[in-house]
Amino acid sequence: MRQRSFISLAAALAFLLIGSVAVYAYDSAQDDRIAKGVKAGGIGIGDMKTVDAREKLRHRLTERLSRPIYATYHGEKFRLTAAEAKLRIDIDGMVDEALEESRGGNAVTRTVRAIVGGKVDADVPVQASYSKDAVDRLVKRVASGLNRPAQDASLDFSTGTLKSVKAKKGREVREDPLRSDVQHALEQPDGDRNVGVSVESTMPKITTRNLVKKYPTVVAIDRTTHTLTLMKRLHVVKTYPIAVGMAGLETPAGTYPVVDKQINPVWHVPNSDWAGDLAGRVIPPGPDNPIKSRWIGITGGAGIHGTVETGSLGTNASHGCIRMAIPDVIDLFDRVPYGSTIFIH
Repeated sequence: MRQRSFISLAAALAFLLIGSVAVYAYDSAQDDRIAKGVKAGGIGIGDMKTVDAREKLRHRLTERLSRPIYATYHGEKFRLTAAEAKLRIDIDGMVDEALEESRGGNAVTRTVRAIVGGKVDADVPVQASYSKDAVDRLVKRVASGLNRPAQDASLDFSTGTLKSVKAKKGREVREDPLRSDVQHALEQPDGDRNVGVSVESTMPKITTRNLVKKYPTVVAIDRTTHTLTLMKRLHVVKTYPIAVGMAGLETPAGTYPVVDKQINPVWHVPNSDWAGDLAGRVIPPGPDNPIKSRWIGITGGAGIHGTVETGSLGTNASHGCIRMAIPDVIDLFDRVPYGSTIFIH
């Protein structure tokens, strides 16, 4: 009886020993085989030997990741090639990690999983390296190409015609999100390799409303066309014919405020050669005073006044002042308050 029990025990131990050896032998034979279900970069490499998995990943990932990346904004594109990015993929490292995922557990659990057709649910991420300097250069190139400063509202009198330039919003590339998106695209095998560029609006410091407030009344004088234009809230109200300074006594170009206003003004004759015997005298209102009806004075002694010499209008005839017909200067006088801006071109 004892002999029979011993034989049974020995047989059981022998069976276990043989089974263990078989399990160990089978598991060892799987040392370079990746478990079913394992992926790398979304590419299935399960139930493949490591050498075959490397070849498949090298073909599939190199083909996908070698395509250029484009940063796009409303049809504009900025390209970054794999060569420029110095993109490198660690295929060996990915396969090693996939194999490590496959070898989880022990020999028995791995063998049982293989026998019953079990799978390992694992997807090894792409192990990519690239030049961050190259990414930064792309971001700076995009910003340089797309950034647009906000445009302040302004008045343009460079051509002799006063025009208001409207304020415009600017735009600025959001560099940090773009940098992050490009880096993410470099590491991902899927997708169309287009990265959208996001921008934010920048506001002008001077708006059209600010400009209207700064220049409620403007007088624009064009010496070439001999016209004076009155503007209210940057809109043309009326245009008048004028005479301006003759050669050698030109009406001074520039921007001036209205600093003086007089009705039937006294004429303080300047001490100039052209004044002759009148130089330095004070001429009261009357027939001997050429400054008729109204005086709108600007910095430097020049100003706008009425004249009876209406034949001079449309010419360079004065000693530096701006002449107007008397009805016109009376009309203008009441429309132009102190501090109004006068542009002379």
